[in-house]
Amino acid sequence: MERAVSTATDFGKVAVLMGGSSAERDISLISGQAVLEALLEQGVNAYKVDTANDVSVQLQQGKFDRAFIALHGRGGEDGEIQGVLSSLSIPFTGSDMTGAVLSMNKMISKQIWLQQGLPTAQFEQVTMSTDVNDIAMRIGLPLFIKPVNEGSSIGMSKVNSVAELSQAIALATEYDAEVIAEQWIDGEEYTIAILKNVALPTIQLKTPNEFYDFEAKYQADTTEYLCPCGLSEQEEQQCQQMAKEAFNSLRMNGWGRIDFMQDKQGQFYLLEANSIPGMTDHSLVPMAAKQAGLSFADLVWQILETSMEDTE
Repeated sequence: MERAVSTATDFGKVAVLMGGSSAERDISLISGQAVLEALLEQGVNAYKVDTANDVSVQLQQGKFDRAFIALHGRGGEDGEIQGVLSSLSIPFTGSDMTGAVLSMNKMISKQIWLQQGLPTAQFEQVTMSTDVNDIAMRIGLPLFIKPVNEGSSIGMSKVNSVAELSQAIALATEYDAEVIAEQWIDGEEYTIAILKNVALPTIQLKTPNEFYDFEAKYQADTTEYLCPCGLSEQEEQQCQQMAKEAFNSLRMNGWGRIDFMQDKQGQFYLLEANSIPGMTDHSLVPMAAKQAGLSFADLVWQILETSMEDTE
């Protein structure tokens, strides 16, 4: 994948937005620092901006030409920072406000995928007053309880019995007023990164944990990442096409990641979309990029190039 921008000075002054005040603040700081260092090493005039502190003031006073968004969770992936940057006429990486909103909200994402004829696991919205016996009967056990607007598996639980349901819903509502119950897919988990409308090599995720949770994502050394992923060439092409359709249907742009499962019968199901995936040493997009022949520095440069699309 060739670089479209030839010199670092073409980017101007770049704000690397990180931190913030979401539940994923710590991960964002690690992602943002990795991005910042990669840009500086390539001669880009880049600066750290922690969005937890008067971000509009920092951006205006800094007179930035563009922004690399390395925020995860609320304030970063939900359209909020995209709205701020748009109001200040500062170009930025990745999806615009609409793409961020649609991809962050798991319930809206899944509804759009169903409208587009794309497969996703069965789901229903739940609250503390939901009849847990009815949900267990309709969706089946085990199932997942997920906050609608959180990432990194925060507030998420695998539920194996009706007795566990109320507690799992209560945990999820600590993070979000909107919660869904989702069918458990027994099978293998995969992820596909999208960069400039190109699907990168598929990664299969394997963990001894009950599911690919926060600990498996960021802390465990027992998580395995298989790339090549073990799918046949035809299956991988099918998944890459499905990932691109899922990405485009949510009006995402620039870069992102689509997660999905394959059940024991070989059927694929979309799980969720990530408009600003992690960029840590445990993160998936850098792994996929490496398999495609892109170094971390190349990847960061190409993501920054997505901020140029509306200004060229």
